[in-house]
Amino acid sequence: MNAEDEQAAELQAEMIEQARLLFAGRVEFIKSAPALKFLPDPDVPEIAFAGRSNVGKSSLLNALTGRKSIARTSVTPGRTQELNYFEVGEPTRLRLVDMPGYGFAKAPPKVVENWRRLVRDFLRGRVVLKRTLLLIDSRHGVKPVDEDMMQMLDEAGVGYRVVLTKADKIKASELEAVTAATIAAARKRTAAYPEILVTSSEKKMGIEELRAAVLQDSLG
Repeated sequence: MNAEDEQAAELQAEMIEQARLLFAGRVEFIKSAPALKFLPDPDVPEIAFAGRSNVGKSSLLNALTGRKSIARTSVTPGRTQELNYFEVGEPTRLRLVDMPGYGFAKAPPKVVENWRRLVRDFLRGRVVLKRTLLLIDSRHGVKPVDEDMMQMLDEAGVGYRVVLTKADKIKASELEAVTAATIAAARKRTAAYPEILVTSSEKKMGIEELRAAVLQDSLG
């Protein structure tokens, strides 16, 4: 390892420790916002979480924050249809925003249109939104509905990281192939971060790195 790599490793280790300490402190659900007028004042950085319904978003938020049920998990896809806000730190250092899941095939057209309007307006108009984390299920890879979300993020000019979830549910060789394909898909996108994060909420795989990325992005 050369000096530059050593320095990068040291900085990453420091960021991981800072993130661990931050999330070991206050993490609190504050509100659900069904429309933009109900959003908190834009006074601290925000990191949003987006993903297809049943991608494991709530489980990842629970793992990220080290809490068992701060984000309600549900086996019913599309249950969350509001922007759910969580504050981190005392005083508040940043907010996490759990966005409504997409790709709900059985939802009425009006529900889908309301979702699109809420998400699009939020992405385009939220000045304190520092990054969106786009969750992709490792078992399925990037689906057309994920491509649609990527397009929405590109058009909104919102920088985003792709996060693979449920990485423990497939074989190592399959995970390697899905990771490579996901990286290739992200690199075609104007607003996507070139590197992706691979996680498992159940096995706590990649959670430290995810925490560090959230903290780093909030500072940017």
